[in-house]
Amino acid sequence: MSTPEQQSTLAVDTESPLTWPPKHDVFGVQVSAVTYDEAVDVILAAAQRRVPAQVTLHAVHALITASNDEELRKRVNTFDIVAPDGQPVRWALNLLWGAGLKDRVYGPELMLRLCRQAALLEVPIYLYGSMPDVLEKLSVNLEAGYPGLKIAGDESPPFRQLSPEESKETIERINNSGAGIVFIGLGAPKQDHFAYEHGEEIQAVQVCVGAAFDFHAGTLAMAPPWMQRHGLEWLYRLIREPRRLWKRYFVTNTIFLFKLARAMLRRSTCRSLPRDTKQNSPVT
Repeated sequence: MSTPEQQSTLAVDTESPLTWPPKHDVFGVQVSAVTYDEAVDVILAAAQRRVPAQVTLHAVHALITASNDEELRKRVNTFDIVAPDGQPVRWALNLLWGAGLKDRVYGPELMLRLCRQAALLEVPIYLYGSMPDVLEKLSVNLEAGYPGLKIAGDESPPFRQLSPEESKETIERINNSGAGIVFIGLGAPKQDHFAYEHGEEIQAVQVCVGAAFDFHAGTLAMAPPWMQRHGLEWLYRLIREPRRLWKRYFVTNTIFLFKLARAMLRRSTCRSLPRDTKQNSPVT
């Protein structure tokens, strides 16, 4: 008898055309209405075919950064999945678009689910980002947690823009490794820029997972589950690193609330307009 994990792999379809989750406009960013299962299935299907794809996960900070940066927003909006990493982003999707999502798609959790399936399906992964000591601990923990998982390679890039020659060598290393999934842990928005700039050249699914490398390596503590469920992960991290993160969270959280209130007001106003007027009234 097969285990639940083995049974779930049977749902991975490698023959039908890839169908990426639908997206909705949230402050100018096209955010995917997607669940964990949907994301895992389509990412593994693409990975098995070595189809280039880009996936990122946006909490409030990343969403507002992209919303306020035209170039970054244009790049992110070409991605195949922009998942609601934070509970407030999920709430915005539900409030503005009636997405009906019951949970977010949290980067660290998605990474583990993908590793579990990658081990069962024998899809090699590649780790790109963070520091060498973090990558070493991360690799040990992933291999221990998911027997059979093949880590085809890992590298810690320099903290600067890669030269054209360095970019070419990086692409060759990743493609030659045979990896179907490349986890990118560079932090937003650097990881999103990397995934976009190498989008058609890296023959794998690039998945931007932010701080997941540190969480799973054990070098950074994760917020308690109850704080995650209630959208308070930002508060947990702020308490632990107030000097570094206070401006990020207070500024971006305030902007998020303002944009959400404005978007809800516009939608409410549009619904109350006469039909003829409504047809000529944009809703954002």
